[in-house]
Amino acid sequence: MFNKLKKDDGFTMIEMMIVLLIITLLLLIAVPNMTKNNNMAQSKSCDATVKLLESQAGAYEIETGDTLSSLEELADAGYVDRVTCADGEKLNYQNGKVVRVSE
Repeated sequence: MFNKLKKDDGFTMIEMMIVLLIITLLLLIAVPNMTKNNNMAQSKSCDATVKLLESQAGAYEIETGDTLSSLEELADAGYVDRVTCADGEKLNYQNGKVVRVSE
């Protein structure tokens, strides 16, 4: 009754190229967004570290009655484990504030 003209056993080259084009376009959109989000996350993580170090410096000065001269002094006293950001950015203690060191 119904004649089957041809048996289709796969994809044509055009179909495969269209699929690859779509995947490539999606990757071109997604990859820059992921790297931007990664940089933003590192920056926010460093901001959180700065706030933590400032609060620990305040606690150190209140508990000891001494003025803190450097963040290493804070680490030596056992208040914090590290005095850098997670990405390795160095931090300093100046005038009662923790500041990022621009190199």
